[in-house]
Amino acid sequence: MATPTDETKANDSVQALIQLLRSRSSEEIRQRMYDNPPGSPWWSACKTELDVRNSEKTATALVDTSRVLDKMKSSTEHMDLLSEKLLQAASDMAEVLKEVKESGRRMEIATYVIVGVTILQLFYIAYRFSAKH
Repeated sequence: MATPTDETKANDSVQALIQLLRSRSSEEIRQRMYDNPPGSPWWSACKTELDVRNSEKTATALVDTSRVLDKMKSSTEHMDLLSEKLLQAASDMAEVLKEVKESGRRMEIATYVIVGVTILQLFYIAYRFSAKH
């Protein structure tokens, strides 16, 4: 059974190895971890350092993801606002086109009335002219 002093020495050894590994690449640390048996001070130090680095990368990724999600939320809200404006503009244009169509019908009727009155006036003039001669 291990004594408390042996565990303290092992922890101090692991902490010293972790400090040594701080300046090493992840690939080198991984290789050293695989070269040593599980539970050894080197294996524990390598595992701890890799876990710390992975945690830091995860934290950075979460912060970046949060920022991107905030930007996406802002963009989505902006797109919603633009969509509402576009829908309102399309509705306004449909209303204007409906009114133009109704005005076109009224102009068509007015044109028929003008043509009819003009033809009546021509017949009246022809009648008056033929009545004198």
